[in-house]
Amino acid sequence: MSPQLDVPERFLEGYARVVADAAATGRRLTRDELDARRSLGEQAAEAGLGLRALVAAHLAEIRSHAIGPGIPLDNAVETAAQALDAFAEGYERAQRQTMRQEEAARREFIDDLLYGRSNLGQLSERAERYGLRLSYEHAVAVARGDIAYEEGDSLSREVERAVIARFGNRDILLTTKDGRMVCIAPGGQGDVLTYFAKQAFAAGGGQVAIGRPQSGPGGVVQSYEEALNALDLAARLGLDEPLLRSADLLVYPVLTRDRQAMADLVRNTLGPLQRARGGAQPLTDTLTVYFDAGCVAAEAARRLNLSVRALTYRLTRIHQLTGADPSDPVHRYTLQTAVIGARLLGWPERSA
Repeated sequence: MSPQLDVPERFLEGYARVVADAAATGRRLTRDELDARRSLGEQAAEAGLGLRALVAAHLAEIRSHAIGPGIPLDNAVETAAQALDAFAEGYERAQRQTMRQEEAARREFIDDLLYGRSNLGQLSERAERYGLRLSYEHAVAVARGDIAYEEGDSLSREVERAVIARFGNRDILLTTKDGRMVCIAPGGQGDVLTYFAKQAFAAGGGQVAIGRPQSGPGGVVQSYEEALNALDLAARLGLDEPLLRSADLLVYPVLTRDRQAMADLVRNTLGPLQRARGGAQPLTDTLTVYFDAGCVAAEAARRLNLSVRALTYRLTRIHQLTGADPSDPVHRYTLQTAVIGARLLGWPERSA
């Protein structure tokens, strides 16, 4: 060990000798000499030694051995710096390689975690390295911004810093996947995901969806898929709320579970609207806004930039074509369900 800094002597091997030899004649270090220093730097990084301690040990070695009688000080300093620079280059190269390997392992783990790949027992063991105990409940939030999120970009780092500053690590994992930002947190810590949603929306706009807490190694996959489905539903239904909770949207998967039955409902209930002047879309949109406005004609008319009289005419026309009265509670349920189905199926642009 270096007596002052507990740095193994093998990482300083030949340093003082090479510097003294080169400095005595004023020559530059040879390629082989520089490669040897780079190799030692890589080995020191792989051994987990700190660069500051290594630099201090090299300087101490120079003071003790390399500046002898007849060796110009300037030559010794310049040659020592050249050798130390090569050593640091090798050290940094090894660190970059280690970081790339760790990042690749992290990305592989995240892919396995979110897609349910790999043996669940092995997945649980790997998860502990990242602070997750998969035997407990976890919930997942997924942020879709106005621009795609990339791993390590300024937006992702900003959100991660804010969440970690507020809650610490606290078994939280933040990452990006397919242009979205993902936050995984214990199921009982909903405040983490709500805060993440707030920060993600402030940083990148768009929407954030939160899946329900789920237990076990497969729970993360389930919660993640729920969050993705919520974002997909929002896009198809035109939901513009910044925060979506899958628990509040469970009715929609139920409605679409039997796609053929839903398609039949849309065709049978709304199909007659295609006979209207301008097609079915304007009247379907009218129903959508009318139901979203709580069936309050004045509010629906305001949202559509129509007079109440014009809106009433449209509702009457819908009644005439479909036989269902939007103002009747019994008919209203059928019409509203059909309108939701039309939005989910993309009707009338695409045939149901």
